[in-house]
Amino acid sequence: MQSLRVLSVDTSDRGSQRCRLGPGLMSALGLRLGSPLLVSLPGGSCLCTSWPRPDLAEGFLQMDLKCFTPSLISGLPAHLSLDPVQLSSVRCSKLKGVKVTVVVQSLDFKKHTSSGHVHELVKDMLRGVYVHTGYVINLEAFNTDIRYVAIDSIRPDSTSAGLITSKTGLEIAEIQTVLHYRSLLQDRHTPPLGGLEEVIASLREMLQLPLLYPNTLTSLGVSCPRGVLLVGPPGVGKTLLVRRVVMDVGASLVVVRGPEVVGSRPGESEETLRGVFEHARATAEEGPCVLFLDELDSLFPRRTGSSAPENRLVAQLLTLMDGMSRSDRFLIVGATNRPDSLDPALRRPGRFDREMVIGAPTLLQRKAILSVLCERMPVSPTVNMAELAQITTGYVGADLSALCREAAMHALRENVKGSGQQVVDMKHFQEALKLVGPSCLRGSLGRTELSPVLWEHIGGLEEVKTKLMQSIEWPMRYPEAFVRLGLRRPRGVLLYGPPGCAKTTLVKAAATSSHCAFLSVSGADLCSPYVGDSEKALAQLFRQARACAPCILFLDEIDSLIGSRSSVEAPNSVQTRLLSVLLNEMDGIGLKTVERRGAERILQAVGGVEQSHVEEELGRQEVCNKDVMVVAATNRPNSIDSALLRPGRLDHIIYVPPPDLQARLAILKVCSKSMPVGSHVCLEELAARTKLYSGADLENLCKEAALLAFVCLLLRSTQRLQGTLKQQVF
Repeated sequence: MQSLRVLSVDTSDRGSQRCRLGPGLMSALGLRLGSPLLVSLPGGSCLCTSWPRPDLAEGFLQMDLKCFTPSLISGLPAHLSLDPVQLSSVRCSKLKGVKVTVVVQSLDFKKHTSSGHVHELVKDMLRGVYVHTGYVINLEAFNTDIRYVAIDSIRPDSTSAGLITSKTGLEIAEIQTVLHYRSLLQDRHTPPLGGLEEVIASLREMLQLPLLYPNTLTSLGVSCPRGVLLVGPPGVGKTLLVRRVVMDVGASLVVVRGPEVVGSRPGESEETLRGVFEHARATAEEGPCVLFLDELDSLFPRRTGSSAPENRLVAQLLTLMDGMSRSDRFLIVGATNRPDSLDPALRRPGRFDREMVIGAPTLLQRKAILSVLCERMPVSPTVNMAELAQITTGYVGADLSALCREAAMHALRENVKGSGQQVVDMKHFQEALKLVGPSCLRGSLGRTELSPVLWEHIGGLEEVKTKLMQSIEWPMRYPEAFVRLGLRRPRGVLLYGPPGCAKTTLVKAAATSSHCAFLSVSGADLCSPYVGDSEKALAQLFRQARACAPCILFLDEIDSLIGSRSSVEAPNSVQTRLLSVLLNEMDGIGLKTVERRGAERILQAVGGVEQSHVEEELGRQEVCNKDVMVVAATNRPNSIDSALLRPGRLDHIIYVPPPDLQARLAILKVCSKSMPVGSHVCLEELAARTKLYSGADLENLCKEAALLAFVCLLLRSTQRLQGTLKQQVF
């Protein structure tokens, strides 16, 4: 059969529930005149009655959207074509009873119209209509304030569709306005959230009690909470979280954004804010309502001494929140990523009573988010979500969504080139990781492009490599063994030795092998001519490192950055203040409440709920690797303050010596691996002759030798060319 082109319905058929199609198709489907017909459409379905087209033409279809799924309330898409298999006949019997929700145009009609009058109107308009459980009946053709009727349930229960007659009993469960009903439908399409189950449960509990059971709190003699403040970095899903919980609670949502409130005229912003509260109050008369103030810090910043417009707007919000009474069945939810920028008067009980911190997702939360995002993607079975969650340290929900989208784009490009089936593989995620990075590190002070460095790229220093693996890599790979033995990972590691002995390269290799974030900073990055800026930059660096933990924070040339208090002449110098900040941050004193990540978890060696081995391993790594590892390097260890060298701060002090004979030989082999070395070159003899050479010196030696070989080759080519030209001349 040929496809059916959907045309717009004729004016005479509006409100008739008729579906016009060709008589040949009606005969093929076994339909008679007026038989109920179910049409499957993109995003929903429609129940109508079959009628032949007046022109008896085949290949066309016209239907009146009288009874349809709620997802089609906005109408059909343009240029729609259907396959005949999407049309099927439905067996409908006469119904004994039906329970409905009536949707009216205005709130005044709901208030001032008696329920008996609404009952008679609805019963009269539904007579002779085929209905389906969960569908919506469009009554706009009657030109009354009753716009829609949602079918909640029908009797008998054994059937899902039927015909309403004059003998069918009608029960009205609820009367809603169109605005309220559409807002509830919009909330149904909120995408699922992964990794926020605990936060969702807490927020749902906060909203359910004051919105659905206000009398319970009143009977206890306490007032309902008025506001909830959500705090978290950008991209963690604060807005989606509010929409999801509001949908679960069954409340309507009123969203306010900054540009919608701020006006150019004096007093216009305050007037708009008062109108927003009136709108929320009117919406709450129909049912529970949540007023969501997104980006709260941009609307209501901390008040200053001047008479700025923001001061008046903050004062207006405080007045409106204090003027909320118990009869106002709406709650205020604010979201911000800069809580310190808010006016302190907003954060007291009675206004924003509760504050919920949504930190950057942990390891298990990232795995849950990736699982949700990849549900509808054709992901290959070889993609390891646990491994992907370990690689994406510091990524928030928005970053992970962008990562999956970029991986799908890579798979699509390969499919266009005809390389095979369209499946997202692990290699596509690896390519996407090169383009999508953690947003918390964008513009970070210590963010560096870390090119992968393997242990094999470093010649010699086997003892130093082993100590670094024990300090950095082993706690991440074997957390269960560390817990069983009562060990905890070191807070910091100090590498000291002469210049050019691969201290920085060793740290990069440790970061590459442990799959953690890497931040590097030197003294020049923190120096500032303004008092307090250097200390603020160092504290901010630690906050960014904690946001993407596990993280290695590398302080290169720490002697120039911190120094020793005993050797500093001025007691209040920049180095002394930086040392104080560093000591506090390493002791955990600088950790703020808003930096909390997920729920508090305690690792237990035995007991608990049975989990898969992978989930259990990820849980151990999440608990054990939630701190920042500080790695410092210096060639003047005597210049470092003794308070920094005690256990609990820089626990492991590792000496990186100059390479011995075997180490020099290994370094020469690594440096000359990609060079066309002649057969007469003896690396053992060269290693014996380069005593007191550092690793950097040996690398430079190989580069200079290669450069001299290139110069000799160039001279020979020039001489050969000159000889050829002379022969041609003579």
